[in-house]
Amino acid sequence: MKDHKDHEDREDHKDHKDREDRADHAAGATRPGRGKATSRGVAAWASGVAILLVAMPQVARGRLPDRLATHWGADATPDGSLPLWAAASLPAVAWALLVSAVALAARRGAGVRGWAGATLLSAGVGLIGAQAVIVRANLDRSDWHQARSETVWFVVVIAGAVTAALVGVLLDRRTAASAPPGAVTSGGPALEIPEGERFVWLSRVTNPWFQLSAAAGGLVAVAGALAGAAGLVGNPWPLIAPFAFVSVAMTAFSSVRAQVTERGLEVGFGPLGWPTRRWAVGDIESARVERRTPAQVGGWGYRLSGLGTTVMLRAGDCLVVRARGKDFAVSVDDAGRAAALLNSSRVRS
Repeated sequence: MKDHKDHEDREDHKDHKDREDRADHAAGATRPGRGKATSRGVAAWASGVAILLVAMPQVARGRLPDRLATHWGADATPDGSLPLWAAASLPAVAWALLVSAVALAARRGAGVRGWAGATLLSAGVGLIGAQAVIVRANLDRSDWHQARSETVWFVVVIAGAVTAALVGVLLDRRTAASAPPGAVTSGGPALEIPEGERFVWLSRVTNPWFQLSAAAGGLVAVAGALAGAAGLVGNPWPLIAPFAFVSVAMTAFSSVRAQVTERGLEVGFGPLGWPTRRWAVGDIESARVERRTPAQVGGWGYRLSGLGTTVMLRAGDCLVVRARGKDFAVSVDDAGRAAALLNSSRVRS
């Protein structure tokens, strides 16, 4: 009896370990790319904020007094000031210290990663907004005591910082939602899914050049908005509008996440996973793996060609589904597993 019990325990442990290994393998398709993309995004944001904090007072120094009013009393009169060099450098130093502290805390404990993005987004927006308001208040003043109070603009900055924090929380929730909630089946091109067993397959791909373009366009648009808020330019919209459009478009197609469940296929775009396209398993006629290149489909991004619709973020294997007589392809890793799961689900349904 004891030998029989030990044998059952070993079998249960082995089965549990096999399930863990399969889940780790499936989830691993999303982790490395997501980690690198996050690191690049944080580095670009940290660098961009620091540059803007230092550059804004320096660009306008010919129209600023030697000392800048940095604080106003209850009666809206300036009661604190800093030399121009300090007004330009101290916020950047404070920002660098904050980024370092958040990065160190995030590395030491996964529990803080949820608020790290929200903290950096909110603090960055708040700092560059406050710097723009200070420059605007001191612009064309011969002495810092003449600086006008900009209460309305400070309220706008606070609202922007709160909004940025909410966006950071939303991004974190979207990332957390990509963790597989149930069992993940494994196998080759033909997968047998036990009756009643649920599964989920996930894969995420990012294009660093799209991310870089989005960041560059966003920084130019933000710089234009700050220049307008600070009074450095009369009409900043010819600078803001095109670069903001480029930034939003590039962000939307800088990454793609594909998810396969027993219900079908879901493909989400951008860091928020929106917009999203869905195919019910009953609508999918077939699923396969096909090697495609940008040259074959007409370029990068969301492409329409004789091959159908292709989301091309990297050359190589693509998951191709045929539904309602049309092909849709997305360049993701581990496409063979996704195709096999979809075909098995289609047959079982």
